[in-house]
Amino acid sequence: MVSKEQFDFFYALNNTEIVRVPRGRLETFGATVVNYHLVSELMDSVEKVRIREGRIRAHRPEIIVPSAMEETILEGFGAEAARYVEWLRRHENDLLILRYGFKIVKQESNEHIVSDSLAAVVDRVKADLDARDDPLDSLLIGVDEPWEVCLLKLMVEVVQHSAAHNASELQRDPHGHRREIEREFRAASRDASRIPGLSAKLRTYGLFEEYEDRFFALVRSHRS
Repeated sequence: MVSKEQFDFFYALNNTEIVRVPRGRLETFGATVVNYHLVSELMDSVEKVRIREGRIRAHRPEIIVPSAMEETILEGFGAEAARYVEWLRRHENDLLILRYGFKIVKQESNEHIVSDSLAAVVDRVKADLDARDDPLDSLLIGVDEPWEVCLLKLMVEVVQHSAAHNASELQRDPHGHRREIEREFRAASRDASRIPGLSAKLRTYGLFEEYEDRFFALVRSHRS
């Protein structure tokens, strides 16, 4: 028998319409803040619409290695799961499994109620977002309770939009070292005093030989 909580969850999920998905992707090597605007009709009032606005903080995606899956995702599934983890270990060079984490930033949220039709309110909010043109803005039509479930559906969409790009960047640069080195090269090209720090990072990350020609070209350009 389905409990009330389960019914409410699936009701909210099935009655959420994502009007605007953020154009921007989730950051691969840092946190991302997604702005949500959730519009919902009050259940016990006619033409009363609640607008909730706030932020969802998406944490930096992490690579899950098969050994960690046994301790987390597949915990408690018994011998069958253990055999599956062993298969994952044998194929881990061909797999990249990402874990995303999210937090609704409650202290940065607000809500207000307006008297109008749902369609009219959605059109006004959409026009405001069009004018603002923030790539991390989103707009949803959902239920008034439990409204957090609507945000879950939004973040699934955002992950689907970002996952391939995040995975590609993590495969090229699992720890973000090359991304950091690129920033250091740009800084050192403008300021010669940054060159020793760049050299130290290249050696610390074991990347000096890979960037050696570019590094000495940078040194020569400052000397000239």
